[in-house]
Amino acid sequence: MKRKQAIKKQIIKKQITKKKKVRKKKEADFTLIALTIGLVIFGIIMVFSASYYNSINEYGTPYHYLIREIFWAGLGTVLMLVISRIDYRYYKAIAWPGIIISAVLLALLFTPLGITRNYATRWLGLGGFTVMPSEIAKIAIIIFVAYYFSSRPKSINKMSTSLVPMFGITILFGGLIMLQPNMSTAVIIFGITMSMMLFAGAKWRYFIGTIIAGGVGAFVLIFSDPDGYRLKRVTSFIDPFADPLGTGYQVMQSLFAMGSGRVFGVGIGKSIQKNLHLPEAQNDFILAVIAEELGFIGVMALLICYLVLIWKGYEIAINAKDPFGTLVAAGITTMLALQVILNVLVVTSSMPPTGVTLPFISYGGNALLLFMCSMGILLNISKDTKKQVNGSEVLK
Repeated sequence: MKRKQAIKKQIIKKQITKKKKVRKKKEADFTLIALTIGLVIFGIIMVFSASYYNSINEYGTPYHYLIREIFWAGLGTVLMLVISRIDYRYYKAIAWPGIIISAVLLALLFTPLGITRNYATRWLGLGGFTVMPSEIAKIAIIIFVAYYFSSRPKSINKMSTSLVPMFGITILFGGLIMLQPNMSTAVIIFGITMSMMLFAGAKWRYFIGTIIAGGVGAFVLIFSDPDGYRLKRVTSFIDPFADPLGTGYQVMQSLFAMGSGRVFGVGIGKSIQKNLHLPEAQNDFILAVIAEELGFIGVMALLICYLVLIWKGYEIAINAKDPFGTLVAAGITTMLALQVILNVLVVTSSMPPTGVTLPFISYGGNALLLFMCSMGILLNISKDTKKQVNGSEVLK
């Protein structure tokens, strides 16, 4: 008996030693890093191409947007690498402060600090910089929902303790964002919360019920607008050619650009529509310039890169060691997926035009920093995941 116990102790000791050795070999997911850096570099090239004439027209130099995009990309890369070394569990401590600060920033948009551009108030002027509170709200919601559900796993399907409070917070944030107005970000916030509820174990009936309630809320907001602005935005995509110089202008130019590219494109830097025809060519509608210059093949290659990135994100979420890691990874990946889908739908006139950027590609420091910091968190979670080997779970 004593001999058997001694052998058992030796086996357990060896297993613990093995586990420790495996834990020491923590490396971030290489595919995730490669795809992120690759998309950012491609984004810099396309921002330069798309903004070339607009930059000359506005600033007298073709390099204005390029220089700024390189700066934000460099800063984002540094932040991504730093954040990838910070244990993601530490973010539990900032869940409540983060959600409160985010709500305050959204509310400040409706004070003199709010900056209005193109009929939308989405920026806060802080010194010489502008901040988009809605971008901060996305990551704040992800961390808060992950903390909230992971800290009470057994009460996920209880209306009073989980679903009602979460629905209330989603309505608060969605409402503040819709008032900017920014329908796309409100949809993304809603979609992030819903997907994280499913990952947390919510029943399908609650999920479907919440979607119906959200749809009714959006319907009321759209048709209660006294100026009819939201309704015009919603209906303009059905026939953009009905108002070619008004609500349909941007989408029309986008469709012209995509059609001109055909299969292989006209060549990088040779887009016609970016020559002051297509508004926001380097921002929300940069995919139209990519389609014109690189054609169907170029767009498909880009979408495949996004698809692999999304697949890796959900794989990390499924294999995360704890519920908090699973929910954070799922939230970040859903945010990425929804933003890509919405941007493609807008550019192809498959949904109403709204301000949603193409992740890592569109010009803009706020969005680029958000996604690169989010990738940093995802990379840190990927260092501490479990994999199935011969039917048993082992640490990666």
